[in-house]
Amino acid sequence: MSKIKTPLRSKETVFKNEVTTKFELYNSLFLTLPFYSVKNTGLALPYFFKYCEEGTEKSLRPDEIIESFFSKQVEVTDQKEIFDLLFRFIQYIERQVVLFDAVEDAAFSKISDLDEATSLNSLMNKALEDESLYKNTQEALAEFKLRLVLTAHPTQFYPGPILGIMTDLTDAIKDNDVNAINLLLKQLGKTPFFKKEKPTPFDEAVSLTWYLENIFYQTASNVHKNLEDVFNLDLGNHTLIELGFWPGGDRDGNPYVTTEITEKVSSFLRQALFRCYFRDFKNLKRRVTFNGVEKYMDVLEKVIYENAFESNGNGKNVKEELLDNLRNIRRVLNDYHDGLFTSLVDDFIWKVKLFGCHFASLDVRQDSRVLRKLFSECIQTAPVKGTIPANYMDLSEEEKIKAVPLNQLDLTEYSNFAELSKDALDVIRLIKNMQNKSGKRACHRFIISNCQKASDILQLMQLFLWSGWTLDELDMDFVPLFETIDDLKYAHEVMEILYTHPVYQKHLERRKARQVIMLGFSDSTKDGGYLMANWSLYYAKYTLTEISRKHNIDLAFFDGRGGPPARGGGKTHKFYASFGKDVANKQIQVTVQGQTISSQYGTFESSRNNMEQLINAGISSALNKKDADTMAQSERDLFNSLADTSYDTFMSLRSNPLFLKFLEVQSPLKMLSQINISSRPVKRNSDAELKLEDLRAISFVTSWSQLKQNIPGFYGVGTALAKIKAEGKWDEAKELYAGNGFFRAVMDNCMMSMTKADFRLTAYLESDETFGAFWKGLKDEFVLTEKLLLELSGTEVLMQKYPLDRQSIRVREKITLPLVIIQRYAIIRCLDKNTSEADREIYNKLILRTLYGIVNAARNSA
Repeated sequence: MSKIKTPLRSKETVFKNEVTTKFELYNSLFLTLPFYSVKNTGLALPYFFKYCEEGTEKSLRPDEIIESFFSKQVEVTDQKEIFDLLFRFIQYIERQVVLFDAVEDAAFSKISDLDEATSLNSLMNKALEDESLYKNTQEALAEFKLRLVLTAHPTQFYPGPILGIMTDLTDAIKDNDVNAINLLLKQLGKTPFFKKEKPTPFDEAVSLTWYLENIFYQTASNVHKNLEDVFNLDLGNHTLIELGFWPGGDRDGNPYVTTEITEKVSSFLRQALFRCYFRDFKNLKRRVTFNGVEKYMDVLEKVIYENAFESNGNGKNVKEELLDNLRNIRRVLNDYHDGLFTSLVDDFIWKVKLFGCHFASLDVRQDSRVLRKLFSECIQTAPVKGTIPANYMDLSEEEKIKAVPLNQLDLTEYSNFAELSKDALDVIRLIKNMQNKSGKRACHRFIISNCQKASDILQLMQLFLWSGWTLDELDMDFVPLFETIDDLKYAHEVMEILYTHPVYQKHLERRKARQVIMLGFSDSTKDGGYLMANWSLYYAKYTLTEISRKHNIDLAFFDGRGGPPARGGGKTHKFYASFGKDVANKQIQVTVQGQTISSQYGTFESSRNNMEQLINAGISSALNKKDADTMAQSERDLFNSLADTSYDTFMSLRSNPLFLKFLEVQSPLKMLSQINISSRPVKRNSDAELKLEDLRAISFVTSWSQLKQNIPGFYGVGTALAKIKAEGKWDEAKELYAGNGFFRAVMDNCMMSMTKADFRLTAYLESDETFGAFWKGLKDEFVLTEKLLLELSGTEVLMQKYPLDRQSIRVREKITLPLVIIQRYAIIRCLDKNTSEADREIYNKLILRTLYGIVNAARNSA
């Protein structure tokens, strides 16, 4: 049976009852807890909230709001006491964000919008009633894969202890257990949020492994098993769900990721997995106590225990050994014990099939410039020297393609190479060892960032062949990452060269004619603005699909997507459901970053729901390649025209000499390098002067979101729409929005980005001597974009079609309003030449501390 859609007003009422009201109730309890030395902090905070709201409505400057509150409301004039109270306010608000997260997560099953468009259960029920649909779904699932890749980025601020409290708090709220809630709020109040030292890449891996052990281990298995049961699938070695992992493997721009770290993380993942296996084995052992299973249970216990607690570092691939013994146990239970507890054994089998000995596949990523430098060093070193032209690096691209010999040599002496070069060769050798120990899926992808040429891929293949690999055993996916506007535009030309290269052709044959291509969103937004980034992404998928089909290549796109719409986030499942026949979509491979991990996969319910939504999007797209979602040439021309205008508008803004200066001076950009949450530097070339091209997209987008302006998520869209309207093409634009899922998803995500903006908080800058005209230009584009998007979508307010998300954003923005005002106040004081150095240091700390809470509350702002 299909699920009856709930009216919008009813959904809003449910949200108010289950989330807003409960949050206010538990928040009132929380505010009375005496955590800190400053008296009545919790009692003063509601007054501060109200004062901030009223001051914002009156368009008061942030410093006016803060100073007026302390002098008139609480009559505090001592600067030290003001600082202390502001820090206490921040501490409370940080924890209010956690409380709201927990309340919203607890209400997930009641407020989640599981309509026909996103419900996997609906698809299953329809398929069970329609033999043709059932068979077609079976066939689609046989080729489909969902690959979720967890990445470490400086936007996941919650440490492990806080995540544990959130999980327990969510359960207590579900049960309305007031005593437990009270205790957990006390624990939350006394548990530190931040570390005093920056984490290492290994620390980041340990932190994200929490989700693997506590969430994904069970939910991925449940979703997979449900699909296999319903559709009676015989997938062999193919799995519908695969987990990827970047911490410890992603060395692009992070010099702290070394071969030693990669090996350590791989071993840790394996050990964490076997700890999970051991938990399941103990449950199995308590139930399967019958004759005939003893020898199989003994083998299982010995193998699992050794790998979980003893000789993990010297482990071997025992996946088949585990499966053989589990299948024998199931056979004995079925043959002699009435099938008792076979469900427990089946669950264990699903998990071993999914996770093997590796848990999550460790991807290795490095920048093409590093790999090119390494290649240059290799060709000057024996035994390679003389086998390739000495002037190779100066050759044309066509000449390089012909000159790469793809021969096998053993280059073992490279101690005099640059550090990053040595690491790249070391990790190539390590990958073979990882595959031998934990299976091919432990590490089978090498991603080249900033990939611009076919020679980048062929040179990487050659580096493998110079490092102890042979062509026949090269069980690797060489994944180009196209991310700038130009890279995306010419990506199909690069792949055409590779597809017609005789050696690479044979490599793809050994890979069953499968090619993975990664497309980056974040850098393209920074490079050309929101609309051009989306158009370029679509154009790249369209042209790459066309060229791959021409050469009979089974293409899988791996999308590098951040949390916010400006970095490819937003309604991700709608994005994947929106592609027509012109885009390959058999697999969904996507990065999950920052707070998106905790917000979308932080609980069993949300994790399962988001996996099912993405699977449903992929399967529905495969089954129903809608003609409306397959862009006609006229529609592509319209989209391209919009993107071109938007690009020109955004580039005009970027070229303004105040652009980067505004971000440096008016946002906490510089402070991002000081937060102890990420091992990765804020920018590449960290010792050099700040340049936009070196600035990481995540820092770029985060800084604009802290300003509550979200420029990368909308700027240029309004001007582009206005131009189309002036040219008499408005009806065409409205038809494209109404009929094409991809274009609609792009515009809806833009509205999400704008919903999180609030120009009132920086309105005082309109009269600023330096930035006044610049700020007004940003505001004018926002107003224009909002007006035309509402007209385009036929709505009266932004995100009108997504009332629950809109309400959630509204409450979160309200919670963090005081943080934004404190941050703006501190920035104003830091810019004041009369501020003492001692006070400036404290103001910088205030900026730093507010940054955490603002990002956490948004859940997808960075």
